[in-house]
Amino acid sequence: MGIALTLEIAPEWENTVTPRMLATLSGDLCLLLGLALLLLPLLAVELSRPRDGVWGAVVLLLGLVLVTSTDRLRGAPMLAVLCAGLLIARLGSEVGQARWNSLSKTEQQRFTSLDHWRTSLQQLLITTGRVGEGISGIAKQFKPAGKSGVTGKKWVRPESPQTTDASDTASTEAAEVTSLDGED
Repeated sequence: MGIALTLEIAPEWENTVTPRMLATLSGDLCLLLGLALLLLPLLAVELSRPRDGVWGAVVLLLGLVLVTSTDRLRGAPMLAVLCAGLLIARLGSEVGQARWNSLSKTEQQRFTSLDHWRTSLQQLLITTGRVGEGISGIAKQFKPAGKSGVTGKKWVRPESPQTTDASDTASTEAAEVTSLDGED
C-alpha cells in the first residue's frame, strides 16, 4: 500500500574504496613500467630489443585505461585485470632475467657501474634537448610572422596650447548659441 521508511545502514563492505584504489595503484604501476620500457633503448642499450618501444606504449595505454576507468572496474573485471597484471609481471621478469643472462660478464659489470649510467643520462638529456628544439622549430613554422597588415604608422602631433584655447572658446560660443536658440 504505502512506502514505509526504514533506517537501514549499508554494510561496511559496500562503502570501501579498495577496488578503486587497487585499480588506480595497478594503473600507476603500469604507467611507470611503460615509461621504463620506452626509455629502455635510451638508458640500457644492452638490454633493449627492437620492439620494446611498442610494448612500452601498450603498457602505457593499459595504465591510462586503468587509471581513468577505476569506477567501472569492480568485481570480476577487476579480478581479471589483477590476474593479467600478475601474468604480465611474471613473464616480464622471465624476459628480463633471460636478457640479463645473455649479457657477457664484462657487459654485466659495465652495466652496474656508475659511469655507465651517468653517460646514459647525459645522452638522454641531449636527445631530449634536440627533440625539444625540433618541436619548437616546427611550432615556429606554423606560427604566423606577426605582421598586422599596417604598412606604416602615421605620427599625430598633440595640439599646441594655443590651438586648445581656440577650440575651447569655439565650443563655449557654440553652446551659448544653442542655448539662446532654445529660449525663443
